[in-house]
Amino acid sequence: MNKKPNLAVVGATGLVGSTLLKVLEERNFPFDNLYFMASAKSAGKRIAFKGKEYVVEELTENSFDKPIDIAFFSAGGSTSMKFAPIAASKGIVVVDNSSAWRMDPKVPLVVPEVNPQDVSWNNGIIANPNCSTIQAMVPLKPLHDKYKIRRIIFSTYQAVSGSGLKGIQDLKEGLAGNDIMKAYPHPIAGNCLPHIDSFLENGYTKEEMKMIDETKKILGDDSLRITATTVRVPVFDSHSESINLEFEKPFDLEEVKSLLKASPGCVVQDDLANNVYPLAREVAGKDQVFIGRIRRDESVENGLNLWVVADNIRKGAATNAVQIAELLIK
Repeated sequence: MNKKPNLAVVGATGLVGSTLLKVLEERNFPFDNLYFMASAKSAGKRIAFKGKEYVVEELTENSFDKPIDIAFFSAGGSTSMKFAPIAASKGIVVVDNSSAWRMDPKVPLVVPEVNPQDVSWNNGIIANPNCSTIQAMVPLKPLHDKYKIRRIIFSTYQAVSGSGLKGIQDLKEGLAGNDIMKAYPHPIAGNCLPHIDSFLENGYTKEEMKMIDETKKILGDDSLRITATTVRVPVFDSHSESINLEFEKPFDLEEVKSLLKASPGCVVQDDLANNVYPLAREVAGKDQVFIGRIRRDESVENGLNLWVVADNIRKGAATNAVQIAELLIK
């Protein structure tokens, strides 16, 4: 693209949509015209962006008749299923934040530090992976390239902002002594819920299967053996993950640390003598993926443990989407 692109943001008034605007501004993303779209109930709202006020319009089947180059979708799966193909048919590239298109073989699933080349074969839709998958892929890709991962065990500790404004409200109210349950089937304050998204017939949740399936697709390796347990915890922002890896090749621990330090998007915080390791509160608001507690798994040959923390609304959603758009305009 030689000219500055025209952008649309669908779901502009939600948690991810509003963060996306913040990231576009911080990264000084170039654009000519900007359109905001949302459901009928949000239409007419005003959004200030870069010193200008915009009116949110209702998303309809005619919304994409305008000259738009890139459309960010953050309005849920059913909206994406219906409207992304309409936008794509008009020559617009959709960067979609929902789960609607992630496992479609004709749609690239992209983490820019990991598989930027996959942007090139899009047919008008590029999927943003699940938040918990994105942050895991950033450190796993260089390790897989070097040592070949054989097996992965994901255990996640996921923030309530992953459930949007309702999740944040549940925790705020719970901490104030009111057990409201708008986002979850149980109180979240003082609790850990081993239940993110709905349960499937195999006993896993959809969130767990997303991590398993998306990891194979992004790393381009169906032979990987992966299991996951995803847990919602009473933390406002940033997902934390314990990742256990089994490699085919032996590794040197210092070499692993050096490799991660040199990898794009990774920040190593691993100074145990001074109690330095990634913390959700400190990572909130940042765009990198933070890695610590890097140690051997002594129970298995070529085993490694990592503690991985990232801001789930930024790198796990908004920032990753903007990075994809940056690849497109390159």
